[in-house]
Amino acid sequence: MKIAIIGTGYVGLVSGTCFAAWGNQVVCVDKDAQKIEALRRGAVPIYEPGLDELVERNSVAGRLSFTCNLAEALKGAAVVFIAVGTPPRAGHGDADLSFVYMAARELAPLIDDNTVVVVKSTVPVGTGDVVHKIVGSARKAGTFSVASNPEFLREGVAIKDFLEPDRVVIGVEDKVAEERLVALYGIPLEAKKTPIVVTRRRTSELIKYAANAFLATKITFINEMADLCEQVGSNVGELALGMGLDKRIGTSFLNAGPGYGGSCFPKDTMALLRTAQDYGVSVRIVEETVTANEARKRRMALKVMDALDNDVQGRTIAVLGLTFKPDTDDMRDAPSVPLIETLQRFGAQIRAYDPVGAENASRILSDVELHDDAYECARGADAVVVVTEWDSIRKLDLARLKGVMRQAVLIDLRNAFAPGVAEALGFRVSAIGRPTLRQETTGRGLRTHSGLKAASTSQQTHSESMGGSVVNT
Repeated sequence: MKIAIIGTGYVGLVSGTCFAAWGNQVVCVDKDAQKIEALRRGAVPIYEPGLDELVERNSVAGRLSFTCNLAEALKGAAVVFIAVGTPPRAGHGDADLSFVYMAARELAPLIDDNTVVVVKSTVPVGTGDVVHKIVGSARKAGTFSVASNPEFLREGVAIKDFLEPDRVVIGVEDKVAEERLVALYGIPLEAKKTPIVVTRRRTSELIKYAANAFLATKITFINEMADLCEQVGSNVGELALGMGLDKRIGTSFLNAGPGYGGSCFPKDTMALLRTAQDYGVSVRIVEETVTANEARKRRMALKVMDALDNDVQGRTIAVLGLTFKPDTDDMRDAPSVPLIETLQRFGAQIRAYDPVGAENASRILSDVELHDDAYECARGADAVVVVTEWDSIRKLDLARLKGVMRQAVLIDLRNAFAPGVAEALGFRVSAIGRPTLRQETTGRGLRTHSGLKAASTSQQTHSESMGGSVVNT
């Protein structure tokens, strides 16, 4: 099947490349001539593990190509995906749909009859209706279809998410679109028995926002529980384990930290709020989630200050990890930014290290000394703050780290290091949702007994990263 992808950003490039990997003929089109030329040379403009190899493999095989010529891309395409950006509008919070509507206007006179136009960009409820009207203004009714197919790609594991999804959601208003999209996804995913949810277009659009808002709420909940754990002398890792073993809850998104960020959760929760307001519906849980998350990011600076006796004036603080999560260079709404800016306002001197995000961070942060080595970043520092739990950071030699610092103060905002390890080396440690070392030594971890169903291997691995344990006796 020939597929055209309009937009070569994160969603468009990953989707197009993966469709090609399934054996389809894919043409990705973009107005940015420099980006298209770079992609033709095999230079991938975004950081996503494995994407560059997959682009090269499918380009060499002739299944994946790139062009600035929209008419060329659309000729003979059975399905056209709109995968352009929908950034939040400045001062409003709702999604800017101008690129989506522009793509619809430009493709309308160029598509073949019976083409299925699919909105893959994350858009508010009713966007597909507007796209249908735009395309319909240039084409006869019944000669085209407009569908919704939201993406559920996590940065860092996007290729796996696309090729081995939990589910595929398709929103359609006619049988032509349904049959073509079910065939597009169903054939390669048949052996994996992946559920394909076929629903109305508006429901499909809402599923994406609802899913992300729920996950954002789950993150915010465990972060607030972490605050409570710190006050009562409990351990949020063990708390999360005890909660997560309940299959109704699950262990995912129960890692406490400095707050969520990235390209999806902040933007999508705000867009959902705007949609609800437009329809006169109160979604107070989502409202409180947004408010609590933003406050938490800046409150992390107070945690750093507390570890330094509330005096950071003239102190050197090394921030390890800048991107909003590991395995991406994405700095959008990264917790590191408000943390650093707040510390700077109180007079701290900031050094920073990130394995791949330094270039993007340099466009956002000011007066930050960026390093390409974590130990050099920490040299002479009064404190080290772990903000992103990259493997290279989790595997640091703490004894060596301590040896280059002026003061052995570690603020671990991701619980990247096991409880007690840094303290044993002489660090003064402030972690998220963990009791003091003295409290740790007077308590015990969680246990499950033989009469209860044991946790799966994946659950146990996850629980260990959170600080809990499962023992079968």
